[in-house]
Amino acid sequence: MKSNSPVVLLLVVDAVGVSTVEHLLRNYDKKVKLPNLSRLGFGEIVAPELKPRFAPAYTGRSYAVAVDQESATADSLVGHREMMGVLDDRTYDLFNEGFPKKYLAELERRIGRKTFFNKMAAGMEAIELNAEEHERTGRPIAYASKCDPLIQLAMNEDIIPVAEQHKIADTAFALAMEMGIPITRAIARAYIKNSEGDIVRTSNRHDAVLPIGQKTLVDILRDNNIWTVAVGKTSDLVNTAYHAKVKLNHEVFIDPALGLKFVHPMKKDTNPYCIQGAINALAGAKHIYRPRGTFIFANLVDTDSVYGHTRDIAGAIRSIEEIDRVIPLFESRLDKGDLLIITADHGMEHKEDYGYHSREPLPFIAARKGYDHKLGGLKTGVCPGLTDIGHVTAQFFGVQKEYRGIIGKAN
Repeated sequence: MKSNSPVVLLLVVDAVGVSTVEHLLRNYDKKVKLPNLSRLGFGEIVAPELKPRFAPAYTGRSYAVAVDQESATADSLVGHREMMGVLDDRTYDLFNEGFPKKYLAELERRIGRKTFFNKMAAGMEAIELNAEEHERTGRPIAYASKCDPLIQLAMNEDIIPVAEQHKIADTAFALAMEMGIPITRAIARAYIKNSEGDIVRTSNRHDAVLPIGQKTLVDILRDNNIWTVAVGKTSDLVNTAYHAKVKLNHEVFIDPALGLKFVHPMKKDTNPYCIQGAINALAGAKHIYRPRGTFIFANLVDTDSVYGHTRDIAGAIRSIEEIDRVIPLFESRLDKGDLLIITADHGMEHKEDYGYHSREPLPFIAARKGYDHKLGGLKTGVCPGLTDIGHVTAQFFGVQKEYRGIIGKAN
């Protein structure tokens, strides 16, 4: 049975803030192919001198603005939660010297494995420096993030099973809370080595995160019998109950007929899995009986983890171009009245040593099929920062009054 129930697809293009896009374009002298983001209005929110890089021209049929994040910290967890109505005025410090010895000693006792390294490092850097010893000893690689207040534990899936990796991250986070160590997440960084011996981080990563402390838009939608689907890491960041969570991690699940492409020459990118996951969720929304509609919350992470922190400008551009290329795959699966929203959770500041998360203006692009930039009467600019994305979604499903009642209740 085909259902015409309403759908909102929210796509978070990780770390692609407006200033970040401007930096990429200013440092990339080749032609950029972004026809779909161009017609949706991305060129309208960048610096005027960069507008000619966007072609064809904006059609005027979508809503396109830059919004300032309201929360205090530029972080994936904070950004995604703000979209769902959670404002966070807390700031966090990084662990420049690693983590306390007492903390790691107790962690090792609880998980039954020694850890090693315990330095601040970029993700791939930490793994590449230590993979051989990890694989020889079975000890997780413990390291502090250069841009987020969290502990990361990198582990090869062939050395430590994924289920155990997830338990290790959960234990690390719970212990940090017990000991008063101010982290927002503990991440199990799962990786494999492919047939060529290259290190590839997988979608089996697991984030143990701070409790939200309040209802979110996801909870409100569930309470109102609107089907909720998390694709990729969104369920790790906004860690509440969803009707379905989609995390694909093997090429066998990618439909060849869609023509999805890996951008990285060694297939280190995971966006194809998340794109396929979102398409699967759209198929379910239209062919399974869901009378109150479906909300799909998806993250495309490669512009952060693969190309952002490594300051790979050409790679980031190619990744954005590939996201642009598949936008019609999403649009063609939406019915009249359905809503597509494209945004970002934070930006990425390219410094000499590393790409750091940046608190900067973020895109809020919304297109309602069959309507113009007024989105069929959905009101915009009502709520602060990224919470306005949640408000537009809440209006779409008729729960805006309850949504406005939760904004900023956590702190």
